[in-house]
Amino acid sequence: MDVLELSKKILQEGPVCDHCLGRQFAKLSTGLSNRERGQALKLALALEGDRIYKSEKDDSLLKELAPCSAYARKVLGIGGEDEQCWVCLDQFKKLDGLAEEAARQLKGLEYSTFLVGTKMSGLLSENEEILWAEAGTAYAEQLKTELNREVGKLVAEKVEKDVDFENPDIVITLDLAKSTMELQVRSVYVYGRYRKLVRGIPQTRWPCRKCRGRGCESCNFTGKQYPESVDELIKEPVVEAFEAGDTAFHGSGREDIDALMVGSGRPFVVEAKFPKKRSADLEKLMQEINEKASGKVEVRDLRFVAKGMVETLKSSKADKTYKLKVTFKEPVSEEKLISCLETLSGAEISQQTPRRVVHRRADLVRKRYVHDTELVELAEAGYAIITVHCEGGLYVKELVSGDEGRTNPSLTGLLGVPALVEELDVVNVDI
Repeated sequence: MDVLELSKKILQEGPVCDHCLGRQFAKLSTGLSNRERGQALKLALALEGDRIYKSEKDDSLLKELAPCSAYARKVLGIGGEDEQCWVCLDQFKKLDGLAEEAARQLKGLEYSTFLVGTKMSGLLSENEEILWAEAGTAYAEQLKTELNREVGKLVAEKVEKDVDFENPDIVITLDLAKSTMELQVRSVYVYGRYRKLVRGIPQTRWPCRKCRGRGCESCNFTGKQYPESVDELIKEPVVEAFEAGDTAFHGSGREDIDALMVGSGRPFVVEAKFPKKRSADLEKLMQEINEKASGKVEVRDLRFVAKGMVETLKSSKADKTYKLKVTFKEPVSEEKLISCLETLSGAEISQQTPRRVVHRRADLVRKRYVHDTELVELAEAGYAIITVHCEGGLYVKELVSGDEGRTNPSLTGLLGVPALVEELDVVNVDI
């Protein structure tokens, strides 16, 4: 079936706007808009109808074109000028209004690029499927694709910003079923390293164990198990700097609540969600975080990164160096202790999930390596200062205690004397 015959068949279904007619042939004659294609096809059919009517006095083609041809309606004395397109329900008459609303919602936001997306209503999707069943889809373009493009062009003119199909700062979603518009603002990601200088602070926010964040007497109605966290100490200056709705904290592993994070610090990414601003003076932000954290947490080396850095941090198996204060139930000799530490250096450690975390991790046996160990000090008071450089994922407290045989080999097992980590500092995270 040729293009004009197919166009005539489409028009016989009912009133069809220029956009919806032209869109059925979007893959033909590049360089034209769908509206221009539709207008051209209707004009060609109207000319042919007029020729037949005047030369043969046959109004059959005019009757076929009457739903969409103003000329045919005039000659036949039927119809009106305001018939609604049964395919798109006149969505293309709303383009200017949609663009105006998008520009209004974008006002006050800092961004460089955007993209328009559309959620179709069930009725519009059904109408398009009915049309395709009659006309086929060999040359057609989806309604939502044309709406996205046409609204996008109008918005770009109004806000003087660029469309980005790969990684836009803001996605404008048109919900045609609900007649609403929603902005999805891409988060801003800032990488850095933090040092935790006091014990008793978790890395991220913990909901109260009793009320699960709702607020109760046990948590003084804060909903939190601990008053503050590394995450929260960093959060407020970030929210202020980017005028963000919230933040999310992504760390390269985590240290225990009772551990310090010293040395060069632990890598992290803070995600500023729903930001109104996308740029900030990171040197100033670093100073504000450090002042607010007042000696509890310190950040350094802040820089902007892409979202992919979060996955890099989460999936990396960074080696770590720990400094441990270890106490013994019985006196141990320096010679014996050094010998046991040498045995652990370079050893493969089999660790069944420690009892203290088995409630939140799968009970599996994991293999991890100790790279090297060193005895820094053996004090007369019955404790030792030891450093351990090991593979990421090794539970170093259990490396010392043995966890009742769940970690093997262990310092306790090799010494034959119970040993416990009294204090733990993370000295370095190699990433």
